[in-house]
Amino acid sequence: MGLTSGIVLFAVFWFMTFLIVIPFKLQTQGDLGKVTEGTHAGAPEHHNLKKKAWITTGIAAVLWAIAATVIFSGWITVEDLQVLDLGGTSPLEQSQ
Repeated sequence: MGLTSGIVLFAVFWFMTFLIVIPFKLQTQGDLGKVTEGTHAGAPEHHNLKKKAWITTGIAAVLWAIAATVIFSGWITVEDLQVLDLGGTSPLEQSQ
């Protein structure tokens, strides 16, 4: 895994985690009974995005570290992921 693929993998983990973390402890205008005219009752009143972004960064860093460890250690290789044998040779086998 190179630098660019490491950054992309971290970004994928970060955004997936962020989309999961956003709804936790979200207080909507409807929950608080203070719906501003012209807005939906489900619009957030208190979202705490900065705190959620820091939590997301920590979780994504742990997930990225686990994935990077598995990739660099060779515990799981491309050959392990090859579940469909379509009768042909893989590019890895052709180069050897």
